[in-house]
Amino acid sequence: MRQTTMAKPNEVVRQWYIVDGTGLTLGRLASEVATVLRGKHLPTYTPNVDTGDFVIIINADKIVVTGDQDEKKNYYAHSQFAGGLRVRSTRVMRQNYTIEWVEKAVHGMLPHTRLGDKQRKHLFVYKGADHPHTAQKPIEMKIKG
Repeated sequence: MRQTTMAKPNEVVRQWYIVDGTGLTLGRLASEVATVLRGKHLPTYTPNVDTGDFVIIINADKIVVTGDQDEKKNYYAHSQFAGGLRVRSTRVMRQNYTIEWVEKAVHGMLPHTRLGDKQRKHLFVYKGADHPHTAQKPIEMKIKG
């Protein structure tokens, strides 16, 4: 008889990955990174345990979007006060709030639960090529397109 093995939190061995965002499309990058953050790329994936790895995204200012999303796509935030709606276009988010723009794309693909909150903390985004995580010896992760 076969048994399904369920990962336990103290048995999880985490890996560090680094992704160079130069020329990559935002949505494709975000979906691949979200998969690694959740741990779905591992054979020991367990839905209720944080089995994911750490991901570092560098050169976030060189990530692109396709089509006419720069003008047509908007990001909305509301302060819950009257007249508190804030609307920013993709162009504004990419130029002025690059890190938040990439994090928002990845966070939207993670579960919106307490487990997802844990997994969100394993993502590190940097505008340039420099990052302070060289001591972790991250492995380069290739993403198509």
